[in-house]
Formats: sequence, C-alpha cells, structure tokens
Amino acid sequence: MDVIEQRLIDLEMRIAFQEQGLHELSDALAASRDEESRNALMMHRMLDELRHLRSAMASSPLTGDAANEPPPPHY
Repeated sequence: MDVIEQRLIDLEMRIAFQEQGLHELSDALAASRDEESRNALMMHRMLDELRHLRSAMASSPLTGDAANEPPPPHY
C-alpha cells in the first residue's frame, strides 16, 4: 500500500468519525431543545396555576382582611 492510499484511508476514517460526532451532537441538541420546550410549557402552567391560586386567595374572605382571620391556636 503506498503513502497516498494510506493517507486517503486515514482521511476517510476521520470523516467517518466526524460524521458520527456530528450526528451525536445533532441528537443531543434536539433532545436539549425538546427538554427546553417541555420545561417552558411546565413553567407556563405553573405560573398560570400560581396566578389562579393568588386570585383565589385574594378573593377569599378569610385572607382579604386580617380582622376576619381566626386567632392562632396558642391563644
């Protein structure tokens, strides 16, 4: 096997490894983007739930005025 043929084989192997690495990086990036989308959706839902809870607490007669709250158990 001459030098040029060996260099060509080495280059083909490098390209194959680089292609494999690019595929792995692409898969990792896609998985990361999917996770980011799921996290954003979960955060949006949690914020909506928090807004609803705050709204419910603000409209509740027990939390709207401190005078209407029952005394703590130790009194």
